[in-house]
Amino acid sequence: MSSKGTIAVAMSGGVDSSTAAILLKKDGYEVIGVTGIMHEGAYTAAQNAAEVCNIFGIKHYSADLRDVFKDEIIKYFEESYKKGLTPNPCAVCNRTIKWGALKKYSHEVLKADLYATGHYARIIKENNNYKLVRANDDKKDQIYMLFSLNQDDLATTLFPLGDLTKPEVREIAKNHNLPCAQSKESQDVCFIQPPDSTQKYLVRTFGEQEGNIVDIKTGKILGKHTGAYKYTVGQRKGIGIAASEPLYVASVCPEKNDVYVGFLNDISRSELEVHNVNWQQEGFKNSEFSALVKIRYNSSAKKAMITSQDNGSVIIKFNEPEFAITPGQVAVFYDLNNEYLIGGGWIK
Repeated sequence: MSSKGTIAVAMSGGVDSSTAAILLKKDGYEVIGVTGIMHEGAYTAAQNAAEVCNIFGIKHYSADLRDVFKDEIIKYFEESYKKGLTPNPCAVCNRTIKWGALKKYSHEVLKADLYATGHYARIIKENNNYKLVRANDDKKDQIYMLFSLNQDDLATTLFPLGDLTKPEVREIAKNHNLPCAQSKESQDVCFIQPPDSTQKYLVRTFGEQEGNIVDIKTGKILGKHTGAYKYTVGQRKGIGIAASEPLYVASVCPEKNDVYVGFLNDISRSELEVHNVNWQQEGFKNSEFSALVKIRYNSSAKKAMITSQDNGSVIIKFNEPEFAITPGQVAVFYDLNNEYLIGGGWIK
């Protein structure tokens, strides 16, 4: 056994996780590749990961997680749309699968000391406290999606790609003749495989459900739709109604099967409530503080005041109105220098 110990690398067969495994092996760890079989489309990923591991003399294992994935991710995905929310399955998967069932399998079955993934993130330790720090590659930084990790997760996880850029990772993969060196980026909803789409999946699940498109200010019915679940807050395309200004989806009411629309100013607001908060930095809990807050993966973090509530949720007040704050999505808090993650939760 390596003096650095055994580390299980969660592998999808893609360039990021494969490169992470190679870097850790070169760094002296005893590396084990592990792939979670979460749905039918994951078998190809497991085969690709096993191929990479075979090239470099790394043991590879697959964990059958289809039942827990169906119960925790697919059910959540469908229930969210049924409730008029816009789900974030990747964020839930990180907590319940990647740092849940798969990490547990790695430690308890494979007896790995540590766990690693191909995420673009960094971890630093200060006075027995771990901080999740932004990746060196701003374009690829993924700590937003890792808000649910706790101190134990951070203490036992390595992110080998945190200091690298995506082009550098591809170059390393190319230099090691990895078959995945030029592989495409992974898709958003992994269990919906092309040529299928989220829209087709939802129609199969819920069927067509005619309802009203309503002006959020006047209450006037402007038109019809075939399923409120097809719409998300901030959506502009697909409304199909002519107006003096572009119309956006302002809210979805699943009880009435109504979709409310309005102009840009109608769907911008400065305040929101966030529940089920995970505090990576416990020192900020039960207090009021200024932070940078990000309300979607591809948006920039904006300055806001965060105030803890007695029920465990927080109220966030932005300095300026934010466009399309979307119920069901994730709000993540960063320090004012935008360097490390404080915590995050789910937008009500």
